[in-house]
Amino acid sequence: MPFVIIATPFFSANAVRFIAATATLAGTELGVISQEPPELLPGDVRARLAAHWRVDNVLDSDQLVGAAEELARRHGPIRRLLSAQEQMQVPLAEARERLGVPGMRPEAAQNFRDKARMKTLLRAAGLPCARHRLVTDEAGAWGFAEAVGYPLIVKPPEGAGTQNTFRADGPDALREALAATAPARGRATLLEEFIVGEEFSFDTFSRDGRALWHSLTRYLPAPLEVMRTPWIQWRVVLPREVDDSQYDDIRAAAFRTLEVLGMDTGLSHLEWFRRRDGSLAISEVAARPPGAQITTLMSRAHDFDAVAAWARLMVFGAFEPPPRRYAAGAVYLRGHGQGVIRAVHGLDAADRELGHLATDVKLPEIGRPPSPSYEGDGYIIVRHPETAVVERALLRLVELIRVELG
Repeated sequence: MPFVIIATPFFSANAVRFIAATATLAGTELGVISQEPPELLPGDVRARLAAHWRVDNVLDSDQLVGAAEELARRHGPIRRLLSAQEQMQVPLAEARERLGVPGMRPEAAQNFRDKARMKTLLRAAGLPCARHRLVTDEAGAWGFAEAVGYPLIVKPPEGAGTQNTFRADGPDALREALAATAPARGRATLLEEFIVGEEFSFDTFSRDGRALWHSLTRYLPAPLEVMRTPWIQWRVVLPREVDDSQYDDIRAAAFRTLEVLGMDTGLSHLEWFRRRDGSLAISEVAARPPGAQITTLMSRAHDFDAVAAWARLMVFGAFEPPPRRYAAGAVYLRGHGQGVIRAVHGLDAADRELGHLATDVKLPEIGRPPSPSYEGDGYIIVRHPETAVVERALLRLVELIRVELG
């Protein structure tokens, strides 16, 4: 029976989903390496594990290798060493190489993790992406600003999502961003041209470096704008027309991007923009599944379990491309004001008007402080065979529902 290991720092809701999906694969034994004790896992998931090993820092490849070797002594050769999290991909690749476990190697993992290195490779391959510069002092930042102009994006080169990401609309904002990021030798800061346009994702199942199937979503508005405006209840739309000719250019660019960066086997998440002139620009790519409930949206649009499909692909190399039967979309519920969550208004009206379209609902918890994440404190997912119906439903949910803080 093949022995598989998943590594995760903490048992977040997303991490538990991927652990549970892998644990239920027939004919597989699953071990978990984490910084948290297994008692924090749901009981039904914990009961399915063959083994657990706790370390102080799962991002340390030495600790990761040591834990994996101990588990292998007890349960046999390791077939796969996996994680669905961005920050795990480089240490996992280092551990795989040292242990002789199949999967992505460190050079390719670093191509995805280091966003400056990524953009340099993409531009060298003739792929469209934002102009950028990796700076180790403020003089380099000011030089880039003079050459490119404003707005600019300022962020760490190994960031994930919008963490520690700033938009600088002028010199004062750039000065504040540099004070927060403090570029120095050994601690570089990435500056990028700010791209104006519509933002999308492009998510691809690949096997042995070949794209098998893809999906895409549109963000309304872009996540960075959501982080700058905490009360926005933003939307993600997964259109049914994924194979439409309007996406021919991003399909070609996305598949070439994965080839250049060295994608192996797995589900990748690429973010891109459609500029106002119709051209496209690739923002960044992650060699891991998407967050923000995008795997749930893919599941609902195709009547399959995208997380279970990831597990089967990663462990057995098996993947059956599902047909797209629906459009799907999510609205993320976020509070307006200050304080803890006091009430959620408009739910009855939303249920009467749009409840027949809803597939998944997670409501904000009364009495809890609001989440700092752009995913907010809850979400509602809807689906319908027509994309326009989904788009109207999401807009109506934003009009009807208000999360009160106080």
